Amino acid sequence: METIKKDGENRMKKSVKSLQDDFNGIRTGRASATLFDKVSANYYGTPTPLNQIANISIPEARLIVIQPFDKNALGDIEKAIQASELGLNPNNDGKVIRINIPPLTEERRKDLVKQAKNMAEQAKVAIRNIRRDINDAIKKGDFTEDEKKKSGDDVQKMTDSYIAEVGKLAEAKEKEIMEI
Repeated sequence: METIKKDGENRMKKSVKSLQDDFNGIRTGRASATLFDKVSANYYGTPTPLNQIANISIPEARLIVIQPFDKNALGDIEKAIQASELGLNPNNDGKVIRINIPPLTEERRKDLVKQAKNMAEQAKVAIRNIRRDINDAIKKGDFTEDEKKKSGDDVQKMTDSYIAEVGKLAEAKEKEIMEI
């Protein structure tokens, strides 16, 4: 029974971690190297994450500087950023790529908040589905009624704590997006 609960808890942790990764991909009007976590450039024929072929630095609040380890990769990095869904405009000066992060409009901020809330709701649904899977596995197991009841209560407490964590993450992201 403990292994069933442990497996379920690990799956819940992964759901929260996945949400954090998704939130990192939302542009908030502030420069962040995590924006490029899911961007890959075609480096000598192989899709390679940007952080493996370039140094990404944030010298100012609204400026990102990408300095490739290999100057020949500049064009590929620039194309990858333009092709990404980030909506950023890279400036290539032959040595580094500079990206100015424009401030977000109020309408765009509200759209991003909706997007973040939707992501959080999907994470909550995933956690509830994991709870259902755990409870089903316990019901099918060879346990006494008392053990099943106690386990059900434990699983519910665990579910509530992870859903609360998702709520906190969503609140923090909304606050970050709405900051001017």
